[in-house]
Amino acid sequence: LTRSEAQQRLTDFSAKWKAVEPDVVHAFCWGINRAFTFYDFDKELFVHIRTTNHLERFFREFRGKADEIGAFPNENSCLTLFYFVMLRDHAKHDRLHVAKT
Repeated sequence: LTRSEAQQRLTDFSAKWKAVEPDVVHAFCWGINRAFTFYDFDKELFVHIRTTNHLERFFREFRGKADEIGAFPNENSCLTLFYFVMLRDHAKHDRLHVAKT
């Protein structure tokens, strides 16, 4: 994707979901342009710098826990798992920060 294609997809996403979930769309779009920073570099470097390792690791952990559970009885049970995985992830990073100080 080019930067303009990525921004067009963001515009399309926003237009589609803003009426349904305006707060979520606002939160998502608020800082998303920082994710486009890799477009400022040479295309040959994209493969090395466009990753979001922390986010990818978080979702990989969430998927692993979700696979252990199998099927969720309702949306709230899925959101609860998401919350606890996020809480544990934050606790790991807080512990690392404390260890450095």
